[in-house]
Amino acid sequence: MPSMQKLSDYATTVAGDGDAMRVTYHSAVIVEWTAETVTLRTGGWDTVTTRRKMNQASNQFGLGYQVFRHDGDSFVRRPDGGEMPLDSVTTFKRKG
Repeated sequence: MPSMQKLSDYATTVAGDGDAMRVTYHSAVIVEWTAETVTLRTGGWDTVTTRRKMNQASNQFGLGYQVFRHDGDSFVRRPDGGEMPLDSVTTFKRKG
């Protein structure tokens, strides 16, 4: 069973440019974060694996969010405790 704490190396890279860090799964940037914000992108693939990798990135890098599914829809529990739908591109403030 895959670890929920850390990203695997399978088709996944983590890179940054000084301003932002990015997790890429296959060719899609699925998580991007700066000092102020986190952006999640499904790349049109709102799958179990994409959501798991988003959660692994949150756990590994201390980003404070959780992606989950409820009644067939995907949501994000933000670091402030609020929830919002997971859209193709979802941006929210990072915890302070």
